[in-house]
Amino acid sequence: MKYALYTGCVAKGAGRENLVATYLACEKLGIELVEMTDAACCGAGVINEDNPMVADIMNARTFSLAEAQGLDIMNICTTCQGVHRKAQRKLEGKPDHMARVNDELERDTGRRYKGEVKVKHFYEVLLNDYGLEKLKEKVVNPLSGLKLGAFYGCYATRPPEVNDLENPDDPDELENLIEALGATPIRYDERLKCCGFPIAMVNKKNSMQLGGNAIVSAKEAGADAMVTPCPLCHLNLDAYQPDMESRVGRKLDMPILHIPQLVAMALGVSKEAVRLQTHIVRPTGLLAS
Repeated sequence: MKYALYTGCVAKGAGRENLVATYLACEKLGIELVEMTDAACCGAGVINEDNPMVADIMNARTFSLAEAQGLDIMNICTTCQGVHRKAQRKLEGKPDHMARVNDELERDTGRRYKGEVKVKHFYEVLLNDYGLEKLKEKVVNPLSGLKLGAFYGCYATRPPEVNDLENPDDPDELENLIEALGATPIRYDERLKCCGFPIAMVNKKNSMQLGGNAIVSAKEAGADAMVTPCPLCHLNLDAYQPDMESRVGRKLDMPILHIPQLVAMALGVSKEAVRLQTHIVRPTGLLAS
């Protein structure tokens, strides 16, 4: 199995542990990754708000890079995943627009997007391409006794027409993955809500309330830690957790994990190697051991 790895921006900056864990997990699974070092930012939806044409050209270029390698794209950020999928659906559904995008792309880069590449998140690769039964066979350090609350993040479930969740209103994909790794999935009321990251710079008060509510909900449901496929959710829930504690008026102390970290640890990689020690909220309780 071989994929073009689209790292996204956060995994090369504030969330580098996500990228490290991805490589470690994929090495254990025999998944070959070719990092897309020439790909541009997906735009995170921001560029699209100001100049949709530029955003579509940027993402069409990324898709064309993977097509030139004959590889599907693997994302490790659900924000990138959502933006990519939305761009693909738009281009596929509007042939005239896709032709204009390709004309501009070819004029500037000599490339054209054919519409052949598939874009998948790491957890979708595990669920649909690798398979949970095969993954279970690779687990050498089952995360027995660990209670984990999945936090999906906005782009994993919304808009529903651009994701591949069987039931976007009540998904169980991440819970199935958690279970395959030997841990116990915990369902809680806030698991499909927003973490607050999109408004952190314009309304920090409400952002901290949203994130704090999510952590409190997971904690009260009995979770030892939370795990998310979105590094922006991780950034908000981990880095700003001390501020969230002030907002909700209680100690939270909730470790927040990236999906690749969880997978790598179940495959026998140490918590030091996946850099849990770089998180603001360090491993506690059963996770620490």
